[in-house]
Amino acid sequence: MAVSVSVPMSRRGALGVAATALLAGCAKPSSEARAIPNISEIPEVPQSFSVVPAFDPAPLKNVLTKYLKPTKANPRHPTYAGAVAVVLRDGRVAAKIAVGHALRYQAGPVELPAAKRVAMRTDSIFDLASLTKVYTAILLLQQVERGAVDLDTPVVRYLPAFTGKGKNTITVRMLLTHTSGLPVGANVKNVLGTPLLAGAVPGTTFRYSSTGLMVAAEIVEKVTGKNLAVALKTGVTGPLGLTTTGFTPLKWLSKADQAKRLVATDARSSRGLLRGIVHDDVAAKLGGVIGSAGVFGTAHEVAVIGQLLLGGGVYNGKRILAAATVKQMLTNQNKGKPAIDPERPGRPSDHGLGVTLRQPWFMGRLSSAATFGHTGFTGTSLLVHPGHKLVLALLTNRAHPNWSWADPDPMRAEVANAVAAQL
Repeated sequence: MAVSVSVPMSRRGALGVAATALLAGCAKPSSEARAIPNISEIPEVPQSFSVVPAFDPAPLKNVLTKYLKPTKANPRHPTYAGAVAVVLRDGRVAAKIAVGHALRYQAGPVELPAAKRVAMRTDSIFDLASLTKVYTAILLLQQVERGAVDLDTPVVRYLPAFTGKGKNTITVRMLLTHTSGLPVGANVKNVLGTPLLAGAVPGTTFRYSSTGLMVAAEIVEKVTGKNLAVALKTGVTGPLGLTTTGFTPLKWLSKADQAKRLVATDARSSRGLLRGIVHDDVAAKLGGVIGSAGVFGTAHEVAVIGQLLLGGGVYNGKRILAAATVKQMLTNQNKGKPAIDPERPGRPSDHGLGVTLRQPWFMGRLSSAATFGHTGFTGTSLLVHPGHKLVLALLTNRAHPNWSWADPDPMRAEVANAVAAQL
């Protein structure tokens, strides 16, 4: 039985270039709602997980609860309205904790009366934001394994519309390692036509780029002939049994689960309260299905992705990637390259194929050359320490009601440190 604690309790600027057109040709997933069983009524995923009694969840719960109120790091506002953390050790559930609220504010923002708030649950469904990039990388690497894509081939070979000065030398690998020289935000009217950053030389410098993963997803769609949402379901979530991971959840979650389990994000934008609707502005303009943002899921199912990669591409008997592919995915591809990141000066450039490596700013004392993971703008993160056979899925709604209220990085590092203290 998993350790579960539920405690109901009272920043990065906008991405992308503003635009108005939707990307042509994106098929939409079925709008037929499906009822999702309560997590307590079905076997946990993975079914092989069992509790590690040696892990005390209390210190981790204390840290998570601390950030429900203003802190020294964020003195004016709470860091988030609620959070869920899942810790796996050696493939077993060590802790599963929920604190705060999935919904605390209505549009304005205006704080809701206590009776109208929705408590956070361990099976709450979050906007995963840039964790989406990890799923996109897995899908693209599947096509590499199948011989449909070569990492060191120029992108324009697969996507002839990928045009612009200097872009002919950008390879598929550069998209996954954030060394393409493409900007963070895409030209939504013409994603493939998005120009390089001024002065950028492809392959030489780490610059975080959501555009790069959007292009990577277009390669997946081109070579598979499937919309990205369908490719995700057939290539990853379906085989793994991840029933609450996917794009555009309002199209497949039952009304009851929408009310009980969806985690809110922004409550002060011109778009109104966002709950079950992607927070990322570029993704929203493109129908909610892009390679850099848009996937929703639970902390447990995010942890499954960490365990999949920790296990060399196989999980519960289902192989999603070859072990050799995963090894390459988790190997630093950017050795000797500088990093340019105005938000986090001095950060290492270390990056694998779709996952980041050795980033103390969110990994805290769990950071090492082999530690990998990713973060998301909405307050989500995945951290995996192979040496300790550890997976930490930390999902928060720090963008609820206003992403500018707090910097989530101090919280992420402190949570990692609380876990590290028990290893």
